[in-house]
Amino acid sequence: MIQFQQVNKEYSREVFALRDISLSITQGELVFLAGPSGAGKSTLLKMIAGVERPTSGTVTVNGQDIGTLKTGSLPYLRRKLGLILQGQGLLLDRNVLANVMLPLIVTGASGSEAEMRARTALEKVNLSDKAEALPLSLSGGEQQRVAIARAIVNRPQIILADEPTAFLDKDNANKVLSALKAFQSAGVTCIISSHDEQLFDHATRVIYLNKGCISDSWTSSLAA
Repeated sequence: MIQFQQVNKEYSREVFALRDISLSITQGELVFLAGPSGAGKSTLLKMIAGVERPTSGTVTVNGQDIGTLKTGSLPYLRRKLGLILQGQGLLLDRNVLANVMLPLIVTGASGSEAEMRARTALEKVNLSDKAEALPLSLSGGEQQRVAIARAIVNRPQIILADEPTAFLDKDNANKVLSALKAFQSAGVTCIISSHDEQLFDHATRVIYLNKGCISDSWTSSLAA
């Protein structure tokens, strides 16, 4: 489903975000990306979403080469992705329900269907009672959970989550992880970057990164 073949991402001369990355992720896996800040986790996620493109090497998602994909084709790719990237990007002048409905409205769903599915998504992250609230009235953790509900509302094939539990207490972090695991159990591929080692036990596998390279373990990543 997702393949990286000798991928490099260079922002300037001798400054690499990713270096010689080769990996394969199959349908239905729950994969954690681990490593210190600046390891390349966010860049790797953005490359899968087509937000970033490789300097060299090949990134393939569902048979499509991200490096050669035309800009006009990116929206069709992203309809199959649920994106939870750092910075929630919520619309501050719309309530929580409207924010979660937005991906469905954009793709042509009826208002009634969009509302039904948005309310279901909010239930999964335990925010049903905040449907009518404005984003700025919510805590940072609640805003992150709204972003997660928005990401899963479109029933994606792949969920990309960049530190989705970073601002949540243990109880709410577990609820978010349970929601992601429920989708994974249904065949959705979930790729999650996280510093929380306690979550790694839930993974199909963990990919460790350090300074843009794949590392053997979290310990070696931190020691480098």
